[in-house]
Amino acid sequence: MQTQNTPVHVGLWHRDFWLLAVASLLVTTAMYLLLPLLPRWMMAVCGCTPVEAAVCVALPGAAAFLLGCFCSYLVQRYRRNHVCVYSLFAIAMCFYCLQFIHRGVGTALGAFGFVAVVRLVQGAMFGLAQMVLSSTLVIDSCESSKRTEANYSAAWFTRFALSLGPMLALALLPVMDFGSVMVVGAMLCIVAVILISAVKFPFKAPEDIVRHISADRFFLPQGKWLFVNLLLVMAAVGLIFTIGGTAYFYGMLFVGFLLALLAARFVFVNAELKSEAVAGLALMIAALLVLLYGDNATVLSLSPVLLGCGIGIIGSRFLLFFIKLSPHCKRGTSQSTYFLSCESGLSVGLFLGYGLFNDDGRGALSLSVALCCVALVMYLAFTHRWYMGHKNR
Repeated sequence: MQTQNTPVHVGLWHRDFWLLAVASLLVTTAMYLLLPLLPRWMMAVCGCTPVEAAVCVALPGAAAFLLGCFCSYLVQRYRRNHVCVYSLFAIAMCFYCLQFIHRGVGTALGAFGFVAVVRLVQGAMFGLAQMVLSSTLVIDSCESSKRTEANYSAAWFTRFALSLGPMLALALLPVMDFGSVMVVGAMLCIVAVILISAVKFPFKAPEDIVRHISADRFFLPQGKWLFVNLLLVMAAVGLIFTIGGTAYFYGMLFVGFLLALLAARFVFVNAELKSEAVAGLALMIAALLVLLYGDNATVLSLSPVLLGCGIGIIGSRFLLFFIKLSPHCKRGTSQSTYFLSCESGLSVGLFLGYGLFNDDGRGALSLSVALCCVALVMYLAFTHRWYMGHKNR
């Protein structure tokens, strides 16, 4: 058996990086299929209350933390790609379980209890899979000098899934029932398994002392204020996702992500450091005001583009903040912390939107504006100065 401690030395644009990045896109898209569909299905078909539906749609954001403290142990005790692959298989099985209850398979737990357990397992496995992908596999597939660029590029793939998942779900719904869409989600996970299995990782000897419970590859305590600031932003995004967007809305959100990618590459390349976060939040607030007060044509075309552009700019900048805040040996941990901040914030927004607001969406939008304003004030008054005093690179 080949034994070595060095990563696979390939360039960023090597086939292996693309396979891993696309796998991450597919599994995240599969998870986000449920954001617009699960609450409607639970209330219309299962007879659940809005609060019960909100709990189930938001549960993976909390469940993503459950296995994080074991991530370092698992990837050293077992083959790191195998840990990711088995997690993806578990996510696929969760999709099939949701299909079973849609087909009328009874359970002693009742609809809410069954879905809650499935979503708890699904969220825990998704958290583990994404942590292994972002904190270990993507990093190990690139040369040391390319790792920041690799993390940055791979994060864009998962960011695109934020629009592609709901857009695909809403596009399929007129021609498929909920159970069939769950099969699509499971198949996306299986394709991701195939892609990851096509990448060859050498055996990596574990450290001399392997702790069963550790914050390594899980959570970066140094990034706690970045975590809170980004959580506020993503909570606002989660609230927006509860107001009944269409496939066209999420398609235009994807266009906004593409514009944000171009802006990060050409507009902000030599700009002042804090300009990206400020511009991103300003764009998000503008998008929300358009949603609140604009006419239908403007809302459908302009608002999601502004929103996607703002989310993309903020997300890419905060990711780099997390990387530069961490010591070199904690790069993977910073990636997991960034992921957990996004997922937990999104889940908070989804829970508040589906569980508390049953109006025409104005309440959820108003709270989103308030959260974005709080996030902007926090960043300008505290977070940026704190980051500049604590960054390592």
